[in-house]
Amino acid sequence: MAHLPKRSPVVQGTAPPYRALRGNPLSDAEFRTGVLTTAWTPTLEYAWDAGEAISEFLDGLRQGKILGVRCRRCGRVVTPPRAFCELDFKPMDEWVELASTGTVNTFSICYVTWDMKPLRRPQLPAVIEIDGTNPRGGFLHLVGGVPGRSVEEIRRRVRVGMRVQAVWKPRAQREGAITDIRYFAPVASGRSR
Repeated sequence: MAHLPKRSPVVQGTAPPYRALRGNPLSDAEFRTGVLTTAWTPTLEYAWDAGEAISEFLDGLRQGKILGVRCRRCGRVVTPPRAFCELDFKPMDEWVELASTGTVNTFSICYVTWDMKPLRRPQLPAVIEIDGTNPRGGFLHLVGGVPGRSVEEIRRRVRVGMRVQAVWKPRAQREGAITDIRYFAPVASGRSR
């Protein structure tokens, strides 16, 4: 049987039990003046692996392209891309360059930010169905370039079915993020599908 070190005795009636351990307790004054402390804010750098499909999609955005993938079995095209088709569980590895245009599937008029700070000018988050993809898909982004501040003004200019075009950041400012598309602006003709 291995020899285990003796445990420090716990003295009855003391709380917490660590007070029975050997050592010299420090007074508050001794602790504040005699113990070295430091305040330090670390700089943390990290890399996040977005996965194969989303990494390719984000690289496409950096180049000013919206990419999707096609399922070999059912033929549907989706963006943002995914590794497999959730309808038939087959790999989706045929890349398709899509148009920078689409249709507003749904939208909202928001006068607060995601962290509940008031906005002077409303934001218009919308689900955009990108041309060349299957219906009822798309991704969440902002509709912009719409004049007006009141709900009534905006509702006259933005509607479900409205055609929109991606407005990109300048090439030098792109970083491979969904925000490389600043927003989707109404297409001049504004015709619905």
